[in-house]
Amino acid sequence: MHLPIAAEFLLLAALWGSSFLFMMLGAAEFGPWATAGLRVSVAAAALLPLLLLAGHWRLLRQHAGAIFVSGLLSSALPFALFAWALLSISTGLSAILNATTPLFGAVVAWLWLRERLPAGRALGLAVGFAGVLLLSWPKADFGGGGTGWAVLACLGATLCYGLAASHHRRYLSDVPPLVIVGGSQVGAALVLALPMAWFWPTQTPSLGAWGAVLAVGLLCSALAYLLFFRLIARAGASKALTVTFLIPVFALLYGALLLDEAVTLSMVVGGGVILLGVLLATGALRWPRQKIGAQSGS
Repeated sequence: MHLPIAAEFLLLAALWGSSFLFMMLGAAEFGPWATAGLRVSVAAAALLPLLLLAGHWRLLRQHAGAIFVSGLLSSALPFALFAWALLSISTGLSAILNATTPLFGAVVAWLWLRERLPAGRALGLAVGFAGVLLLSWPKADFGGGGTGWAVLACLGATLCYGLAASHHRRYLSDVPPLVIVGGSQVGAALVLALPMAWFWPTQTPSLGAWGAVLAVGLLCSALAYLLFFRLIARAGASKALTVTFLIPVFALLYGALLLDEAVTLSMVVGGGVILLGVLLATGALRWPRQKIGAQSGS
């Protein structure tokens, strides 16, 4: 039984929006490396049996190298960077910075895949990164206890997502989504196994922290990825990707209601400018073109 597309869309945004909350709760007790490692390990444990039941083992072995790199770029590095950043910045700010993913994706595709970058999309990149500067400038303290490094960590994570998107298009475009998602989580779990063991907390984490890492692995990774690719199949990739615009809304809502985080004017304005840039850079919003001859009355 299928839910309406709009309901699945909102559910996906709600799940991915909650990932920042769960990662913050997990990282507070597990630390960033163990939080990221547990997230991908739980997701891999949930997705790998589905991949094997679908008969995709041969494809997984055939594309193991490219899928491993995908896991490094799309999960291992960005999850660890976000978990580390959430030790010092709010979930809402990290979610807004996460919305820069399509901007980095467009830049990487232009540089790596030689994808055409029309003037309207280039303007969108400029607007989007201006929004990042507007949002990040008050946080740009790189001294002791400053949050500047945390902001850079979030942007590093979204750069990884942009690299992963182009890597996917270059090497994995003909591979079934379940193989990519399941295999990449296994690859990410392998990458993070040693750091997770090395930085495992000396004090036993609480049940709440365990619940947070289980939730982010099962709900925000395994279930959310399956839902995302189902939305692509039902509504198309361009419409499914617009879920990016709603994720910060849910993250801000969770942070305000559950963590008493403040929603500041700079977050709203900076986030709005970033989203405007994303809309222009992805072509979802086109810059109005003046028709030739309009001013001459013809």
